Amino acid sequence: MQVKVKWLDQVAFVGETDSGHAVVMDGAPDAGGRNLGARPMEMLLLGMGGCTSFDVIAMLKKARQQVLDCEVTVEGARAETVPKVFTDIHVHFRVYGHELSEKQVGRAVGLSAEKYCSASLMLGASSKVTHDFEIIEGPAPR
Repeated sequence: MQVKVKWLDQVAFVGETDSGHAVVMDGAPDAGGRNLGARPMEMLLLGMGGCTSFDVIAMLKKARQQVLDCEVTVEGARAETVPKVFTDIHVHFRVYGHELSEKQVGRAVGLSAEKYCSASLMLGASSKVTHDFEIIEGPAPR
């Protein structure tokens, strides 16, 4: 797997993936950016959220759970000094569906966190990562 990051101007960059997708990253105005895209550190949390969501949905479908939607909020706290690494990350799942098993959802979240999600495991090597979930009967509000 390989990605390419190209400097656009000031502190804006475009990232291109092997799979043919592009994403714009930019800094905050107080850091010389124009707020044209996500911050690179936000991209790390997005990647983690996508990776663990992928796992959880796949496991719940395999367990024949009636999942209608899944939302994940990933909140990261960073060190005060450079390098401002993530020190604590909390992942909160909201899983929507019909008659979802708390045991199955908990198992899927746990297995993703402890065994399958490469991003969670990698970030967990340098920060404290916690997870929790809630089950909501019915579809997600639109």
